[in-house]
Amino acid sequence: MGDTAPESTLPYPPIHKDKKFVVLSDWDGTITTYDSNDYMTDNLGFGRDKRRDLNIEVLHEKTTFRDAFREMLASVVANGHSFEECKEILRKNIKLDPGFNDFYAWCKANDIPVIIVSSGMTPTIRAVLTNLVGEESANEIEIISNDVDLKPDGTWGIKFRHPTSGFGHDKSQAILPYRNLENPPTLFFFGDGVSDMSAAKHADVLFVKEKEYGENDLAAYCTRLGIKHILFTDFSNALPVLQSVVRGEKTVQEALSIGHA
Repeated sequence: MGDTAPESTLPYPPIHKDKKFVVLSDWDGTITTYDSNDYMTDNLGFGRDKRRDLNIEVLHEKTTFRDAFREMLASVVANGHSFEECKEILRKNIKLDPGFNDFYAWCKANDIPVIIVSSGMTPTIRAVLTNLVGEESANEIEIISNDVDLKPDGTWGIKFRHPTSGFGHDKSQAILPYRNLENPPTLFFFGDGVSDMSAAKHADVLFVKEKEYGENDLAAYCTRLGIKHILFTDFSNALPVLQSVVRGEKTVQEALSIGHA
């Protein structure tokens, strides 16, 4: 995608300059048990088979995530589903990773920021997050994502953070500013799918979620490119590994050598 940072159409929160550790995590299918955009596409749009075909094309770099994702969401709109209807459906159907609340509580108690870095849309993330973790925690967690473009005729589409990037939202841009700090923190990144490919090689410790229903696209990508990562099934598995690095019991390289949390 080139070395020049893509121009962002949306603001970024200030980076955490004084922290020793920072957690950045994908939202859909990582903090949640099922990707909300996949849920919409599979149930309200053109269906799982076509969606998976597009995911595989992205994985093998035959198309861009931006273009595939736009097509998926457009299929939901084409079937007549309003944005408010979609938000309500997601609130009712998307569930939280069973270990996330304890993971977040430990990070908060130990002064470690947890930042959601998502290719989804902020309004849907906020709606589901508030429903799952409560308003107080939801308001504390920073979200760096795309947004929604609501049209006067009631239709809607995605507003990409980085429309000139093939990723739509180049997640590496949430990580790379930390690299320029005089004393950069140790960066943990959690992800699961093709939307996380842009961030995969930039974290110090990369956790890749293994999903029981398959679709382990980020794991396949990292294996193909030789990017070291730790597989995990939920955040309760990942927390002890993160704690071991924070407490100085393991180095980053020792943690990565675990392979599976």
